[in-house]
Amino acid sequence: MPDAPLNGGTTRVALIGFGTVGRAVAKILCESTDKSLRLTHICNRNVEKKKQPWVPANVIWTDDVQSVLGSHVDIVIELIGGLNPAEQIVRSALQAGKSVVTANKQLIARHGTDLLQLAAKQGCHLEFGASVAGGVPVLPAFRTGLCGDRLHGIAGILNGTCNYILSRIENARIPFSEALEEAQARGYAEADASEDLDGGDARAKLAILALAGLHARVAPESVRARSIRTVDAVDFDYAAELGCTLRQISRADLKGDTLFADVGPCLVPTDSPFGRVQRNLNLVVTSGQYGGDMAFLGAGAGGDPTAVAVVSDLKFVAEAIGAGAGKREVPSNVSAPAISSDFETPWYLRFFVRDRPGIVARLAQIIAAHHLNIDSLLQKPGFDKSSLPFVITLEPCRDAMLHPALEEMAILDFSIRPVLSLPILRQS
Repeated sequence: MPDAPLNGGTTRVALIGFGTVGRAVAKILCESTDKSLRLTHICNRNVEKKKQPWVPANVIWTDDVQSVLGSHVDIVIELIGGLNPAEQIVRSALQAGKSVVTANKQLIARHGTDLLQLAAKQGCHLEFGASVAGGVPVLPAFRTGLCGDRLHGIAGILNGTCNYILSRIENARIPFSEALEEAQARGYAEADASEDLDGGDARAKLAILALAGLHARVAPESVRARSIRTVDAVDFDYAAELGCTLRQISRADLKGDTLFADVGPCLVPTDSPFGRVQRNLNLVVTSGQYGGDMAFLGAGAGGDPTAVAVVSDLKFVAEAIGAGAGKREVPSNVSAPAISSDFETPWYLRFFVRDRPGIVARLAQIIAAHHLNIDSLLQKPGFDKSSLPFVITLEPCRDAMLHPALEEMAILDFSIRPVLSLPILRQS
């Protein structure tokens, strides 16, 4: 069972990980006038280089995780990230009866259900509100304000790096490579930004949202992730012709025993909530059977916003411990649905070709042969005929119907780039 709180109702807190978020969490705790929480340990590698003069002298600095886990702390904050050794640290803390607060999206996406069950078994708490959308309180809302609804859909802009890059291309019509360099220079993107650009980060967050909001257990790798690397400035020109812009959208829609899920660039209406989100902000929209749509917007990354979410979880757990509240119950109706990316949507197809007579007729022939319907054809003037971009939009069809047609188009001798196919998400 968890250690009893200190006299006066003070809850002892250990912080493991003193990076950008960890430092911000410590700053909030040290500057707070709320004496119900007491930071007792800070644990990090090379801890001597991390010490700060504003941390109270009675806080123990250490690089020994086991000494923290063997202490009398009530709550462990895990902020080292990744799976190893974070998973073992969190498991060990829970097994020792200590509640845990974490911002670790990869850990919760892959082991959230098991860890929640372990926490329940040990009579303690596991909270992870900062693991998705940073300071945007969408996960706490699942626990409180939306728990009376029956959610069936979640869609969001979950990666600030991608949103910054796409909105910069939109606003300045600069090449993708230049927008990426800007994001890296501003600290929004890592030197190797593959996890962001290719959708791995967003689909881990989508898996957490599906677990917390839809009670669906989803392996992140089972969700299709499409890269934003293939988006060109010209796509924003053509999207504008359709009243749209481009954003990386993560979406999950639970229908019966199937969860339709996908992460990747999509066309969204310019005047929609998604179309209006700029720079590195995050947006999550939930759809419920009774409450309809709810939107959550805010800073999805950064030390201070994420730290606010961590400390909010920390206070929730401390209050529960102080009140003698029972453990957080694992939802009894967690399912393991089949995962499919076979959404039915309108489609945007962008081609780059060496211009010659008969190209549109050949593409139309392929489209008709696969029982697809053309909605519009867009071709802006002024481009080099040796590298001519144009767009065909299709009426709604399932991904599985479109894919064979794209394979046939890919081997046409007039194509100089692979066809870019993007879903068009219209407002309902």
